[in-house]
Amino acid sequence: MEVRMEAGWKAILKQEFSKAYFQQVVTHLKMEKMGGKIIYPQGSNIFHAFDKTPFDKLKVVILGQDPYHNPGQAHGLSFSVPDGVPPPPSLVNIYKEIASDIGIRLPKQGNLEKWAERGVLLLNAVLTVRANEPASHSKIGWMDFTDAVIRHISDEKEHIVFLLWGRFAQEKQALIDETKHLVLKAAHPSPFSADKGFFGCKHFSRTNEYLMQHGIDPIDWSL
Repeated sequence: MEVRMEAGWKAILKQEFSKAYFQQVVTHLKMEKMGGKIIYPQGSNIFHAFDKTPFDKLKVVILGQDPYHNPGQAHGLSFSVPDGVPPPPSLVNIYKEIASDIGIRLPKQGNLEKWAERGVLLLNAVLTVRANEPASHSKIGWMDFTDAVIRHISDEKEHIVFLLWGRFAQEKQALIDETKHLVLKAAHPSPFSADKGFFGCKHFSRTNEYLMQHGIDPIDWSL
């Protein structure tokens, strides 16, 4: 399978594409499609996060778990949905925290591509999912790939802000060199946990304070 991806990322990750685990992912996806399974997001959007946030523009990483598994929602960016699709509950809570933290009221739509274009990598740890089966691709090898992505960012960049929400994302903290990056942790924005430490975390203002301290333009969180 030829991986279509922004050139900067492709150069950095090229060794991963020939590894056994990655070939296993490709084979698994092909077999499921041949077996009539519906997989989200569609193939052209699997690496959408990398295309929207070139490696040399990267400032922030927001780590999600796996894509939305309902029709029409997943388009390759963590927490984001395409135009015309209402924001899912976790994203609604993210919007509430932004309003509380920095006073920006965000729209009724849930497409976060503008964030991605401004340097926010919206990365899911698992890049595909079977329709209506959450976490169905969590063990096919994707996490080997996205762990490698996080390591490359940690090793080859400086002053990146990693937003790790919930236990799953926080398990990736060990991959990050905190002597040269900022890791911010909070509860997951899901309705089941947002009031246990996500609301009030002020991650959006804290991200921008850190970036500006290091001479980096802050993120415009408006949409």
